[in-house]
Amino acid sequence: MKEFNINGTVMQCYPLTAAQRLHFYTLKYAPHQVTNIGTGLYIKNDVDFGVLKQSIMEAVAKFDTMRLRFVEDEDGTVYQYVVPFDERELGFFDFSNWREEDAHREMEQWTQKPFERFNAAMNRVVMIKYPNGYNGVYLKVDHMTMDSSSLIEFNKLVLELYCAKMYNYPQPKPLQPYIKALLHDLEYEKRGNAARKADEAFWKEQIEDKSEPMYTDFTGPGRLLTQRRESGNPKLRSAMVISRDPSASISVYHLESEPSARLMKFCEENRVPMASLLLMGLRTVLSKFNNDEKDVSVKTCVARRGTLLEKHSGGTRIHFFPLRTILEPEQTFLDGIHTIQTEQNKIFRHANYDPIELTMKRSKYRKFTPGASYESISLTYQPLTINSKTANLPDIDYKTFWYSNGVAGQPLYLTVMHRPEDNGLNFNFEYRKDCVTKQEMEFFYYYLCRVLFSGIEDKDRTIGEILEMI
Repeated sequence: MKEFNINGTVMQCYPLTAAQRLHFYTLKYAPHQVTNIGTGLYIKNDVDFGVLKQSIMEAVAKFDTMRLRFVEDEDGTVYQYVVPFDERELGFFDFSNWREEDAHREMEQWTQKPFERFNAAMNRVVMIKYPNGYNGVYLKVDHMTMDSSSLIEFNKLVLELYCAKMYNYPQPKPLQPYIKALLHDLEYEKRGNAARKADEAFWKEQIEDKSEPMYTDFTGPGRLLTQRRESGNPKLRSAMVISRDPSASISVYHLESEPSARLMKFCEENRVPMASLLLMGLRTVLSKFNNDEKDVSVKTCVARRGTLLEKHSGGTRIHFFPLRTILEPEQTFLDGIHTIQTEQNKIFRHANYDPIELTMKRSKYRKFTPGASYESISLTYQPLTINSKTANLPDIDYKTFWYSNGVAGQPLYLTVMHRPEDNGLNFNFEYRKDCVTKQEMEFFYYYLCRVLFSGIEDKDRTIGEILEMI
């Protein structure tokens, strides 16, 4: 902890956490990157914008990380602090006479504009009149302050406050203080911390005591084969995934509610997490596209929201870790899911470890070229919607959007979320334009669905049979 005099006020400031450093280093070493997240929440209803404004301002006062700021000391070290109040002027924009795709494109432009990094608000809130009778809020935040769980929590808070004022619904439950959760994370990071030492030993074993993984690309073996030829190393097993051109886009595919329900029913009946099913689908497609490769690695997202403090204190807590599976063609689809679930559970037990430190240690041990990896795709499964988080809201027809910030550090990042209106699944593919086209993205999604539904139709089908079927 360190004290800074900021605009005449002495503020208690704290170091960044591992999850925050991940985004900060992205900005530091790739200045073209943007770490913004843009979202829209729009209700099919007339909205009293005066009451909505009051609700937003009250939510900002209650939700600490909406008031999170950063400061840099004379050595270039970055700290964070929470200002006690924020009396900003909210924006308002009327898109009601626009075409929906034009409104969407305009808000993507907003999302691509970076924030001032130090001693400034790290979010922007705009009240929106959306086309086709929807009204609501556009929210842009810096990923160093909030993740998807935080965004859902804040939007839920705004809606609960609005409904309490307009319809006499119950007041929202108190939130948890961000600084308290931050101090827990910083205590873990201290040298000598027993939990940290146990996690370090686990990840050291994963790196040093196992064989080298194999890179599998979502477009096929071409990338690895090209880099083998260019490097003169025919046995190269990792591939460069960093690019000088980070231009990115998002393709969203909507799985209908009935097939989505079938996937969820399969998970319920077989007592397996949806994330494990999705990972099984991804690794099988990667295997298919790479000559039926048995050794497949994917980056998996861990939200780290296990306690009440972690769930309700905002902030950004996501860590990414490599998940490697070596599955034989004789194993069944369900066996594969159980293997993934076992590996996931190991990761969950050691998920507080710094993923940047892990990446650096792995790179050093494997003598990587900077920017190389074994993983071509990352997965986040977000099971929560605003409706699933609270019963303190009326049955409102609403829609949500995620807006591209225009750049991406990794080749492909898949986020799977439930639609609020029918609980169907949306597959949001954020992809770098230099390594995949929209048509290739559609091709990948098509094969992912074929794998998933071939597997749940008969859980005892072998992986080899599924690879032949698709």
